[in-house]
Amino acid sequence: MLTQTTTRVLDPEDLGAALALLESEPVTNAFVTARVQVAGLDPWRLGGEMWGWYADGRLRSLCYSGANLVPICATPEAVRAFADRARRAGRRCSSIVGPAETASMLWKLLEPSWGPAREVRAHQPLMVTESMPPDIEPDPYVRRIRKDEMDVIMPACVAMFTEEVGVSPMAGDGGLLYQARIAELVGTGRSFARIDDGKVVFKAEIGAATPLACQIQGVWVAPEYRGRGLSETGMAAVIRYALADVAPVVSLYVNDYNTAARAAYRRVGFREVGAFMSVLF
Repeated sequence: MLTQTTTRVLDPEDLGAALALLESEPVTNAFVTARVQVAGLDPWRLGGEMWGWYADGRLRSLCYSGANLVPICATPEAVRAFADRARRAGRRCSSIVGPAETASMLWKLLEPSWGPAREVRAHQPLMVTESMPPDIEPDPYVRRIRKDEMDVIMPACVAMFTEEVGVSPMAGDGGLLYQARIAELVGTGRSFARIDDGKVVFKAEIGAATPLACQIQGVWVAPEYRGRGLSETGMAAVIRYALADVAPVVSLYVNDYNTAARAAYRRVGFREVGAFMSVLF
């Protein structure tokens, strides 16, 4: 018996089916799930389209197409369908991000027309924890950033992004979108830092939050303060906030070559449960 498949852009009436699929893998899908829970499926509010792949009339796979191209719960057949659609539309995203296996398959199909990439990070361990580290005392000076401290936190955010991604977030639109995103995190109480004498020495954000899982991003220690254990005590403090106020599972993903960060995360209780892949343009 032949399976009937189709791919289309989802609309607001598809919200329930999309969320059911997203929430079937709450940690892996936290970033997109959080956006959909807030914005729904209207492309203008969501900041992109949500593509759905159907088999025999049932929604089986998703792909978020916005600033990032993100395959979600994607079967090999769905990845091929998403690649065909993305190829026809042309590249509009700044990165492909997703579970390593499906993102790798998607990139292999798109590379002949979209390549070359600026950088491919083929293995980024996905790590989770559900408890506070027993042996590390949270830094008592790490706290939520206030709305009137945007001018204090922004230079650290820009430094982190530039160091991590390789380009400044202030390029292009002058940083308007990036500043708006940081302001959103500050405004929702998901931006944390230790500030000594007016200078950010540690920072991190809870970048995505759902009732089931949240994702920490933007972990950064000022270069002159590195090697003092601030990343561990600072992360312990952010984990404490996250578990108490946000979700029962805390996750993050990290570049495999960043051995120091991976070791620090393991020391505060994170364990590896999978891997992401990022293709940067």
